[in-house]
Amino acid sequence: MSDTLATQSTDTGTPEADAIAPVDGADASSGNFDDVMLAMDVVDTLRHRERVLDKELSAEAREQALVERLKEIYKNQGIEVPDRILRDGVKALEEKRFVYEPPENTFSVRLARLYIARDRWLKPFAIIFGLAAFGAASYQFAYEAPRQARIEAERVEIGETLPQSLSAARDAALNAAETPAARAAIETVYQDGAAALETANAGGARSAIAELAAMEDVLAKELTVRVISRPGEMSGVFRVHDDDPSIRNYYLIVEAVDARGRVQALRIASEEDQSAKRVSAWGVRVPEGVFNRVAADKRDDQIIQNAVVGSKLRGALTPDYAIETAGGAILEW
Repeated sequence: MSDTLATQSTDTGTPEADAIAPVDGADASSGNFDDVMLAMDVVDTLRHRERVLDKELSAEAREQALVERLKEIYKNQGIEVPDRILRDGVKALEEKRFVYEPPENTFSVRLARLYIARDRWLKPFAIIFGLAAFGAASYQFAYEAPRQARIEAERVEIGETLPQSLSAARDAALNAAETPAARAAIETVYQDGAAALETANAGGARSAIAELAAMEDVLAKELTVRVISRPGEMSGVFRVHDDDPSIRNYYLIVEAVDARGRVQALRIASEEDQSAKRVSAWGVRVPEGVFNRVAADKRDDQIIQNAVVGSKLRGALTPDYAIETAGGAILEW
């Protein structure tokens, strides 16, 4: 800072006692406003004139030397400053009365600074918070809510709907069954469905319910089993054993039809891989003599005159054959 200071001017022609009111050295706020300003200016002058401080602070008559030096500085600027004001300024400098000392960086202070700077961080924070809220709402609406709904629906289905449907399907099928074999088959399918429910396998339970419904449908029908005799379709096949080519198994390819001639699917077990499927045609194993007799019937005019070989009675699941059979069947040929 230069020696020429920007201060409020005072009327140097006014007597000292009239120009400046007494100032309490311990409290600048108790004096006249001009005195306070002068005291602050004195402190500012001392603070910025480091050469004066470096030279004079070590002198024995430190305060008096500083006062005299300050009087000379202000006199050179044409400003009359009373000694008491100069001494008050020196004292204020020592007490750091007009020096700002930042508060300790406590938690409360950090919160206050954060609040003061809210114009810098509040808007970005609001944007980020809004985006986060929108994302959370979108996630809840588009994914979480449907997921929870699916979980609840599956819980109700596994715990209530499917068990009730499975029991109802078994009861309906049993009411239509009239043979021990049919009842045993129904119970087997029901147990498969119950086991699926125990492992929360809804798909397995649905399959069991569908199978029981199909059984009920079949049980209610009377069907005729006949050898297939349509152009382009096989009426019989034979299998040759891999271990002994001289051994052959003969099969008639048959189907089950209702009174109106509509083909109906039956659940047939294969003797080749022990699997059971619902099929509209299968091969029933017969002795070679029966096979040859049917083959000769077809060779005559490409029509099998005696095509009916069995029937499926109401209340039964499997057909009874009117011809001699070997007790086995195949599902592929």
